[in-house]
Amino acid sequence: MHPNKAFRFEDDVAMLDWAFARGFAHILAVTPQGPMTAHAPIVPAGENTARFHLARANRLAPLLDGTRVALSVAGPDGYITPNWYADPAQQVPTWNYVAVEIEGTCRTIHEDALVDLLDRLAEIHEPRVAPDNPWTRAKMDDARFGAMLRAIIGFEVEIEAVRGTNKLSQNKSEADRAGTILGLARTGNTALADLMRKA
Repeated sequence: MHPNKAFRFEDDVAMLDWAFARGFAHILAVTPQGPMTAHAPIVPAGENTARFHLARANRLAPLLDGTRVALSVAGPDGYITPNWYADPAQQVPTWNYVAVEIEGTCRTIHEDALVDLLDRLAEIHEPRVAPDNPWTRAKMDDARFGAMLRAIIGFEVEIEAVRGTNKLSQNKSEADRAGTILGLARTGNTALADLMRKA
């Protein structure tokens, strides 16, 4: 994470809220076969716990129980050219981004907890994409759900540390920030431009 204090989140709660709202993580682990990464949606499960699931066939899945992992959640990001600043001759290129790392020990969860995880995942995300007709497990054939459930495995991470970077040009002048927002918007990076407007 970036060492400049200007780019820190307010606190651990703000970082976790952002990470769970974003909802998708890179799961990183050092294994006997070397470093590995998987990618999965994450959901909160209690005060200091995150849950996710992987396909049983994922090469990382059989290695995770009892392993320390990092869940890396990335948000909008983008290259920042000095040409967007008031005085480009005094600046260098940089990159703005938002990211949170969640670190902890991973444990396999039982099937009932995995079902709860899947229900929670739909409960969080369905209203965002299908508010008028959200999907629930009740819409699915029980036998088909059971077959698909056997193809995945659920995990829980007891959160031991959280680190985050919210680098949105907070260390720049108002003129430089305004130029950067305009430049990002003009190049189509509206998500990052909108974050900067709120920062």
